[in-house]
Amino acid sequence: MPKMRAAQVTKPGGPFEIVEREIPSPGAGQVLIKVQACGICHSDSLVKEGHFPGIQYPRVPGHEAVGVVEAVGAGVTQWKPGQRVGVGWHGYHCGSCNNCRSGDFFGCTVNLQFTGLHFDGGYAEYMVAPAVAVALVPDELNPVEAAPLMCAGITTYNALRNSGARGGDLVGVLGLGGLGHLGVQYAVKMGFNTVAIARGQDKAALAKKLGAAHYIDSQTQDPAAELQKLGGAKVIIATVTNGDAMGAVQGGLGVNGTMLVIGAVQSLAVQPMFMLMGRRAVKGWYSGTAMDSQDTLKFSVLSGVRSMNETYPLAKVNEAYERMESGKARFRVVLTM
Repeated sequence: MPKMRAAQVTKPGGPFEIVEREIPSPGAGQVLIKVQACGICHSDSLVKEGHFPGIQYPRVPGHEAVGVVEAVGAGVTQWKPGQRVGVGWHGYHCGSCNNCRSGDFFGCTVNLQFTGLHFDGGYAEYMVAPAVAVALVPDELNPVEAAPLMCAGITTYNALRNSGARGGDLVGVLGLGGLGHLGVQYAVKMGFNTVAIARGQDKAALAKKLGAAHYIDSQTQDPAAELQKLGGAKVIIATVTNGDAMGAVQGGLGVNGTMLVIGAVQSLAVQPMFMLMGRRAVKGWYSGTAMDSQDTLKFSVLSGVRSMNETYPLAKVNEAYERMESGKARFRVVLTM
């Protein structure tokens, strides 16, 4: 049987191990993908450290996978060998529960699955994915460019396009890291009056390069007060993983403003009276389905939005993961096969 290399986690907290496996065959309703690149996301720590309940080990993480369809299983008619595709976080939904029937596939209550958690992901030379999880990748994006857009891209783009903000509205992006540097670009290209908020004056030049109209240094300025000076934000998209940093910008929301939380934090203090008196809101946002990924990729091509990446070969997966965890990556880390 033909073999492939894969980077697997065999136990919570253990290192990635490069192993040789048989190339899997797609079952009914599945697609076999020859992976070319896979982004490393902070959410991969759920597998690496065992923070997600019910994970079966060994497990191959990776939900920012891009490659080429190698084969399809029985009943798959929408995909064919040779197509360039990607697979993101949303791996599967039942299609028959009340939430799925309402189009809220992210809320599936019967068989919701996440790529790289419920089934093996893209830290490998080949992977099998449900056909419903697969998105078409435009020819204009190479694999390394496309991979981070399958999670970091879709999460920021999909949140912003569903935020209720309209062209010209004041929109703040909290954080200029892996998600934030994409969020600023998308906000600018959508026509928002974009404010980048981060720590340190050294990031001001980056904010300007990405197109932000304003930059707020949260180390030396009160971000909430600065946003109010600009008229109050219609939307603040919070990409950081620090609850205190999120709490510090809430006061910058304008009347009817919404803070969209896409960075995973353990807790977040909300100011009830401030929310109540201005009819403001704090809301979470789930990344999206394969069609949302496809929309993200198309918009990125149309508008010129690109992720800034550091690449590592699969053999250096442990070094690449540590680079991501250190917070020093500029700005996404991508494995190449």
